[in-house]
Amino acid sequence: MTDETTKNGPDAAAVEAAADAAANVENEATAQPDPLELLKGENTELRDRYLRLAAEMDNLRRRTEREVKDAKTYSAAGFARDMLAVSDNLRRAIDAIPEEAKAAADAGLTTLIEGVEMTERSMLSALERHGVRKLEPVGQKFDPNFHQAMFEVPNPDVPNNTVVQVVQAGYTIGERVLRPAMVGVAKGGPKLVESETNSVFDQKDA
Repeated sequence: MTDETTKNGPDAAAVEAAADAAANVENEATAQPDPLELLKGENTELRDRYLRLAAEMDNLRRRTEREVKDAKTYSAAGFARDMLAVSDNLRRAIDAIPEEAKAAADAGLTTLIEGVEMTERSMLSALERHGVRKLEPVGQKFDPNFHQAMFEVPNPDVPNNTVVQVVQAGYTIGERVLRPAMVGVAKGGPKLVESETNSVFDQKDA
């Protein structure tokens, strides 16, 4: 009886040890992550990083293109503004000559006046080729972004705050104001907002 128990004892211990070893192997296998899932995770992360980098590069390209375009468009703004002052002086010189003097002018004075007018037109044409545009505000609603009000003109025949006179011409370069137009605006007429509101109501009533 004792011999049988002694004989079976080591076998039971061996079986138990083998079972423990198998359990440990199974636990280790379960604890290790799936290589396929690891690859999927890395692929997702790399894809996200690539998309972010591509978006950043696209934004950088657009910003660079915009800055280069702005540099080309607005680099001459200071020079153009100075040339406008010269053009203003030419116009003042022309306007300073009375109409009677122009009509009675001899050939030499007439040629001089025509030469000054031609120089003014040539200068404005050159500025226009470089993106400088003259504002035409008469009849438009006063806009502080493009106009500078110098005085008010009582005029009930046009809507209030309508530009009715230009004292000094205004210009833009590209999408920016190079020089605002100095203008006189109407005072006393119906407000533009009210007229627009009434027209909306009239359309609804109709």
